Amino acid sequence: MRIRPARTDEAAALTELVLRSKAHWGYGVEFLEACRAQLTIRPDDIRRRRVVVAEDADSGVVGVASLEGTAPEGSLGLCFVEPAAIGRGVGRALYFHVTRAARELGFARLTIEADPNAEPFYRRLGARPVGRTAFGSLAGRELPLLEVRLPPRTEGWTQAWTAGRRAVHLGNVAGFQSQFGPVSPQAAHYACLAAFLSPYPAVLILPAAVPPDWTDLIGRSLGWGPVEVYDGLTEPPGPPDGQADCRTARVIRPAPEAQGDRLTRAVLSRPALLRRLDSLDLPLLPWGRTPAVAELTGVPLDPEALRYESKRASHELFTRLAPAHPEVRVPDQWQPATRRDAARLLRMRARAGLTTVVKTEHGAGGSGTVVIRDQGPGGLSRLRRSPLPRGPVLLEEFVAGVTEPRDVTFDGLVDADGRVHVVGVAVMDVLGTAYRGATVGPGVVPSALAESVARFGAAVGERIAASGHRGWFDVDFVTGSDGRPAPTEINLRMTGPSVAFMIKARLDETRGGDHLVRSVDHVPLGARLPGPALSAFLRETTARCAGIDAVLLPSIPTAAFAPAPYLGIVLAAHTRERLDAAEALVRAAARDTGRVFTT
Repeated sequence: MRIRPARTDEAAALTELVLRSKAHWGYGVEFLEACRAQLTIRPDDIRRRRVVVAEDADSGVVGVASLEGTAPEGSLGLCFVEPAAIGRGVGRALYFHVTRAARELGFARLTIEADPNAEPFYRRLGARPVGRTAFGSLAGRELPLLEVRLPPRTEGWTQAWTAGRRAVHLGNVAGFQSQFGPVSPQAAHYACLAAFLSPYPAVLILPAAVPPDWTDLIGRSLGWGPVEVYDGLTEPPGPPDGQADCRTARVIRPAPEAQGDRLTRAVLSRPALLRRLDSLDLPLLPWGRTPAVAELTGVPLDPEALRYESKRASHELFTRLAPAHPEVRVPDQWQPATRRDAARLLRMRARAGLTTVVKTEHGAGGSGTVVIRDQGPGGLSRLRRSPLPRGPVLLEEFVAGVTEPRDVTFDGLVDADGRVHVVGVAVMDVLGTAYRGATVGPGVVPSALAESVARFGAAVGERIAASGHRGWFDVDFVTGSDGRPAPTEINLRMTGPSVAFMIKARLDETRGGDHLVRSVDHVPLGARLPGPALSAFLRETTARCAGIDAVLLPSIPTAAFAPAPYLGIVLAAHTRERLDAAEALVRAAARDTGRVFTT
């Protein structure tokens, strides 16, 4: 399906399409004839009302829409779909096309005079009810009036990231991790987040097999066109044994990830895939930069580019920047020469009643981090039983505090010319030391805290750009009892919060408004779901979320048939209440998947 400007010679045929679409709701002939004058499209309307059509290669024209008025305020005047094509995403595609065009033309607000039967459709796409309006054709009849708020078009970070173009997404999570140590067993699942490396992908390349309808389900909500998916590239022939084969009910266990960027090497070994990517001439976005990515893209990897992925090096950078940023507090860090020295220092601090954070130099999502708390009498014996991370460790002052939000993160990017672009500040959901998700959007982070974090994060960006880093980065913070943020680490790659920022950018652009977006990386399932059952569950739960004006996007579907099954999800809404309600709905539905086996 493609969307193109309508032609003047199509006016009469489009009028009949509109009337057939209206009749779909059960209106009688007399009512439709009373509406005909108002719903008629004349040849001179085509250009004046900015009429577009959706055209299917097999069925011809299957929908029509119009963008009417003069910026900054206008209306979605028409949005009608051929009855036989209803349910195929035509209406969504037209809606997204019109709102994108309106934003490009400088519209800030669109109104919609909706048929009562279509009101739920528009509300699911983000339009808000603002009242009722008279229906011109029939005296005494009123229609729901809705509005769509469109954020201004900017040349901000989304333009710097992909120049407004679609992109090729490479889920080399394991390949990036392997540069610094052992690869997490969950890396193949987490690689699914690569679907959101930009707001609008064209190609997705993944190590493990994913459900065949997964990107279609996401794309319906985000207004994507077709996405080419190349999955299972690091799996052995046939379904690998150990993670979920999403197309069947088989359980598969992949062999441990070998060192090196196996996914990118798999792309490099496939001439046909390389030719396809070259023919698209689109930006290629990896989860993280590696020597293999440098070979694939032709962009060299500076030897110092990933220096500050080290928690030791990042703390040294924080300390150098601190004098210029009194609103930020840098916790003390000690770098013991041996594990014995580390244990000795821990005992000394425990005797003094002090809490200490033990870190490995590299680690993602809280892995390799342990908090040794002051536990009063007997604390030293418990300390001896506490497992420390493997290898050399760093000890860091624990920043105490109950101020909310406790865990925040700054996301930014360094463009190809070394310029730093601020993306935003998010609140992270952290349990102990384990990252579980993030929330972004209006009011999530108090303005004073967000400004302090953003200033320091931008200063970090300038330094890492000078060291050769190009691409995404984030800086994590904890908030102390005095309300000051304390930086804890730098990540020179895509992150969980970056997913929320990408989805917010896409939803704000296509649906209007200022969305709240929450990523939740681990929602336990009550039962293991094979492919067909997973698809049915996701479709049903997505519809239920839409019923409360929230958007559900499955972000990690591949663990649904793992031995301990779970899903990763992203939720979006215009209010905190709807966002919380949607999360509660999804968690309850996920638990209920086990009832069929217990009743």
